[in-house]
Amino acid sequence: MATEDKNRATAAAILPLVGGAANVSSIAHCMTRLRLGLHDRSLVDDEALKAVPAVMGVVEDDTYQIVLGPGTVARVTPEFEQLVEEGRTADPAPGEATPPAPASASADELATQGAAMKAARKTKNATPFKLFLRRIANIFVPLIPALIGCGIIAGLNGLLVNLGWLTSVTPALAAMASGFMALIAVFVGYNTAKEFGGTPILGGAVAAIIVFPGVANIEAFGQKLSPGQGGVLGALGAAVLAVYVEKWCRRWVPEALDVLVTPTLTVLVSGLVTIFGLMYVAGEISTAIGTFADWLLSNGGAGAGFVLGGLFLPLVMLGLHQALIPIHTTLIEQQGYTVLLPILAMAGAGQVGAAAAVYFRLPRNESIRRTIKSALPAGLLGVGEPLIYGVSLPLGRPFITACVGGAFGGGFIGLFNQLGDKVGSTAIGPSGWALFPLLDGNHGLGTTAAIYAGGLLVGYFAGFLATYFFGFSKDLLAEFNVSQEPAESTVAATGGPTSPTTTGPDSPTKEPAGV
Repeated sequence: MATEDKNRATAAAILPLVGGAANVSSIAHCMTRLRLGLHDRSLVDDEALKAVPAVMGVVEDDTYQIVLGPGTVARVTPEFEQLVEEGRTADPAPGEATPPAPASASADELATQGAAMKAARKTKNATPFKLFLRRIANIFVPLIPALIGCGIIAGLNGLLVNLGWLTSVTPALAAMASGFMALIAVFVGYNTAKEFGGTPILGGAVAAIIVFPGVANIEAFGQKLSPGQGGVLGALGAAVLAVYVEKWCRRWVPEALDVLVTPTLTVLVSGLVTIFGLMYVAGEISTAIGTFADWLLSNGGAGAGFVLGGLFLPLVMLGLHQALIPIHTTLIEQQGYTVLLPILAMAGAGQVGAAAAVYFRLPRNESIRRTIKSALPAGLLGVGEPLIYGVSLPLGRPFITACVGGAFGGGFIGLFNQLGDKVGSTAIGPSGWALFPLLDGNHGLGTTAAIYAGGLLVGYFAGFLATYFFGFSKDLLAEFNVSQEPAESTVAATGGPTSPTTTGPDSPTKEPAGV
């Protein structure tokens, strides 16, 4: 099947399972997920969606998110958008397609428990502070493809410069790699104004002041300003201020004068505050972030890495990881790479090791083993949702032992940071093996890649050993280390339903897996 046909087939399989075109209110995508706004969540068939071959899992947050993996999601989304547009024109009835058959009972039970946990987490995370963090994430997530592309070009250029190859081409590569980062404040300002309900171009215009070379002739707080001072944090603050000024003008400026007065006052007021206040303050904060990150890993070393690697997955569960995105971006802007991301990526390594241990500890449970085999390649590439929500989190203890694996991997990289070998990433988004092309450090690519690979191996082995020996209680093993195949064969032979929720009067009811 041609790639285009495959992507369209995936989009066509997903659409009826989310309630049809009429149920879709918005469509977007990030690095790995198709993010849908839905009118009626009850029309979604979660289990059938998970059974679609290209779907790695689903996550319910402020939007309904279907995990398709890097690369795939960017190709499926345009096809999905086209089908939705066609569907709205034709106004089809939802549910026309026959959903694929669900997986076997035990795997379905785990998936159901994982969905329940996600729903509970979403409710807990709907606090004003966490909703604010999501808005901040919405500003930076659209920038990730450019960060990745420019980061890989920067890495390639550095390699060529070190080798002395293609000397006539490396200046051009340097321009390609640096151009976006030189103007990233403008894109942050644009997205910020859009996210907070203002005119995007006005947010970009105010943020552009920060990177304008002419600010070097201006003094604030007794010091000369420098172009780029305050970086993305300054752009974020400037654009938010511009939104509030614009909204005030929309309320009080007469309509006849609005087109002239509102944009002028918005840029003037917020621009003056940015130049004579925000740039200096944001610059001090940005410098403090970089200094603290260096101090933490230089002095905390293995201990700091252990804590960061071990706590990252719980932070994701609580929705607090989104606060790290501006910090990563600030470090990349200041130092050329973020030293935090490779450590946090070890959480995924622990998850892979834990999943491998579950595979070997449940030799009789064919359904869970199939789930792990299908999700493990994505996990190695840093897409951890299928393993988290489909395996470790519903089981309980394996999620904790996976965090232990991530802690040991983070401690390994943190130790080398303390010894003077920095390991950083020139972009955010990828993890696992997919992070290798983006690695950078202070002692050459070979050393940096070797340390990162060592961290992954430590995370894999620590997650595996912790889960194999401590991830299962006797009750948990008795519950899940059973074969599902005979039951499936019996149901198939009788032509009965395969849903795990269908039980007879004497059928035992499974309790959630205990910790």
